[in-house]
Amino acid sequence: MRRAIELARIAAETPGALPIGCVIVRDGQILGEGHNEVDIRHDPTAHAEIVTMQRVGRVLGSADFGGATLYSTLQPCGMCSMASIWGKIGRIVYGAGREDVHRMYFEDRHLDTFDFIADAFRDDLVLIGGVLAEECAALYYGPDDNPPLEDQSNI
Repeated sequence: MRRAIELARIAAETPGALPIGCVIVRDGQILGEGHNEVDIRHDPTAHAEIVTMQRVGRVLGSADFGGATLYSTLQPCGMCSMASIWGKIGRIVYGAGREDVHRMYFEDRHLDTFDFIADAFRDDLVLIGGVLAEECAALYYGPDDNPPLEDQSNI
């Protein structure tokens, strides 16, 4: 998680990037890492988790990431949760959760990562939240903050 936080901080200083960091690890070895690149790539799917999974897929020559752990500074959105399911990620570990940050970071009002994981046909995916949550939440607008409209891409 510390490396994911470091990547998020790098992204915060990178034009067109958002401060969300991700690392995928298997057997103690980093397979890939990245940060949000939506505005760099002009691609709404270029979330930190997706960017990282793409890199891991190229490294492994496979879309099967079985046995890997995905670390993200922010609770993965629905798209990234589903990609983790399809990629056979074994464990998702995230820092800040929905309750720790402004609502603009998520795509809906009621569904969250837990719903996608709970409804998946896989029952071997472990979800662990709140790891270094305060440090991760400090990267984002808080629940009661009033971010500038130009920063609110989801609302």
